Amino acid sequence: MRDLVIRDDREAGRLEAVSGGEVVGRVEYFVLDSPERALVPVHTIVEPAHEGQGIAGALARELYGVAAGEHSAVAPLCPYVARWAERHPDDAPPAGQALLTAAKQWLAEHPGRF
Repeated sequence: MRDLVIRDDREAGRLEAVSGGEVVGRVEYFVLDSPERALVPVHTIVEPAHEGQGIAGALARELYGVAAGEHSAVAPLCPYVARWAERHPDDAPPAGQALLTAAKQWLAEHPGRF
């Protein structure tokens, strides 16, 4: 998808993939500060009419790029992002177990957030 633009709406906690002025996909995430700063993706959603076009992968790649630019880790709780990270180890450094545990705990403590 050539006209795909990805924007970070930090306040809303999502990366949005926009094509033709329409949001066609997103990664919903939160920022964790302890035990280290991390972006924690929880859901990846691509609109059905746009599936199979590489949008989810572009969103995952951008998430890791944003995190790297902020010197933050990524603790993927989203199954798609976790699988993408496994397939792209050069672009997606693994999160430590303590960080993943802290991310899961934060999510459990904020059940209405996602």
